[in-house]
Amino acid sequence: MFNDLLSAIALLLVLEGIMPFLHPGALRRYLFQVVQQNDKTLRIAGLIAMSIGVGILYLTRQ
Repeated sequence: MFNDLLSAIALLLVLEGIMPFLHPGALRRYLFQVVQQNDKTLRIAGLIAMSIGVGILYLTRQ
């Protein structure tokens, strides 16, 4: 289980690093837009992302 957790963290870091590596200017503009959003919008986006993640985990771990 610990190896699965480390693998998931490593994959997260790889995926998170793709955008700044390929398009740093676009990432900067995107993050600027995110900072300007209100808390409710960010919470809804977080809830949607978590729900999709749970759904993917459910489908892949059956």
